[in-house]
Amino acid sequence: MLKDTKKLIQNNQGMSLIEILISLTLMGIAGTFVAGKVYENLQEGQVSSAKIQIKALGDRLTEFRRDCNFLPDTSQGLEALIEKPTGGRECKRYAPGGYIKDGKIPMDPWDAEYVYESDGKAYEIKSYGADNAEGGEGADADLSSKDI
Repeated sequence: MLKDTKKLIQNNQGMSLIEILISLTLMGIAGTFVAGKVYENLQEGQVSSAKIQIKALGDRLTEFRRDCNFLPDTSQGLEALIEKPTGGRECKRYAPGGYIKDGKIPMDPWDAEYVYESDGKAYEIKSYGADNAEGGEGADADLSSKDI
């Protein structure tokens, strides 16, 4: 056993160039796989975040409707959750300070504004996804309050 240990200690020959290149190639392949998974998880997180924000905005609209007996129409937009709308129907019991605590409508995870459409009775909040254009698949797919 002592001879084997001495041989290992005395063998100070390094790795050959081929061994180094093979090791670097394997590490590169593994890194590519890991980076792909990280990117995929990031996209899933953004979609989940958008759904949560759309649901939260819907909850604020429900509070608005409970106080005002109507929903803001498309022209009043989500801004009606921040400050009392001046055009269209008037809300007599508008909550002081609005319905969103920080006084700012959130942007979707892809840094675009949510699209709000309403006739005063029903509403739809949409995000066009990563491509910020109607349609698409995967992370580019549209998200709607009607589907959540």
